[in-house]
Formats: sequence, structure tokens, C-alpha cells
Amino acid sequence: MRTFLNNIAQAEAHLLKKSNPANALLFEAKMLLDDELQNNVSSQQQAYSLVQQYGRKQLKAEIEAVHQQLFNQPGHLGFRQKIARIFLNR
Repeated sequence: MRTFLNNIAQAEAHLLKKSNPANALLFEAKMLLDDELQNNVSSQQQAYSLVQQYGRKQLKAEIEAVHQQLFNQPGHLGFRQKIARIFLNR
């Protein structure tokens, strides 16, 4: 179990480019020799990508919600007018 956790930690350091060049080279050599490790690293990279995509999607949704609130609610009319003046004066 400990070896598996060490491999995860090493893979994370490698994928996030936090390992020093010597350790990165050693880890790449390990991956060449161990197909299972290579598959695990690939899966971990895929998981990071999915988490990043989800985070971006959530951030876009939050930004859109703020946009809708600022530009559609009557209480923010002054703000809308200020923003319009900034872009009309250019």
C-alpha cells in the first residue's frame, strides 16, 4: 500500500512539474519499465484534466450569474449606466 501511495505522490509531482530534474528523469524511466505505473499516471493526468475543466465550467457559471445580476436587476441601474459610459466614451 505504501508503494502505491509513493507512486501517486511521485506521479503528482511529475505531472505538476514539482519534482527536480533528476527525480523526474528517474520517474520517467520507471514509467518506461512499468506499464501499470504508466497507466496509473495517465489516469491521474486525465483526472486532473477533468477537475480543471469542471472548475472552469463552475467559474464561468458564477461569472454569468454575477453578470445577470448586475445587468438585469433594477437595483444596479447606476452601475450599468457607469459601465455604458465607459465604453461609449472610447
